[in-house]
Amino acid sequence: MATIAKLYSYEFSSVKTYLFATLFIAGNIIFPQLAHLIPLGGPTFLPIYFFTLIAAYKYGIKVGLLTALLSPLVNSLLFGMPALAALPIILIKSSLLATAAALVANYFSKVSLVAIFVAILTYQVVGTGVEWILTRSFSLAFQDFSIGYPGMLIQLFGGFALLKAIEKI
Repeated sequence: MATIAKLYSYEFSSVKTYLFATLFIAGNIIFPQLAHLIPLGGPTFLPIYFFTLIAAYKYGIKVGLLTALLSPLVNSLLFGMPALAALPIILIKSSLLATAAALVANYFSKVSLVAIFVAILTYQVVGTGVEWILTRSFSLAFQDFSIGYPGMLIQLFGGFALLKAIEKI
């Protein structure tokens, strides 16, 4: 199931880069707050990554990286979540997602479940490896797969639905 979409890649000199990044950062602030109303909502639903996926896939690496880096930092400063100890790996995984999503979107040039799955699998596998190296704990590093699979499914199907909804914009 694929659809043709308008995909962009804005430069840092473009006001649109910062406008779209601000919009997606706001989404990455609101969605985690809602998810944290549910016990283990953060680790289960992986909400800090959702709008990073959309930002990078639709609007390119620069909007994606701004969203990936600023969302966790702003959330941590305003709400204490993610906790400072978790911030480095979340920043790494967010950056990996932004990079993977932008590269996959550029390669496929369309919105498809397969392309989005590749982006999600890439950031999760590489991110799990990096987290395992940093924490020296496979069970902690594998947590996104063991607990966070609902969040990955939301990224896959919800991301596809949202990207499809905004494909002509």
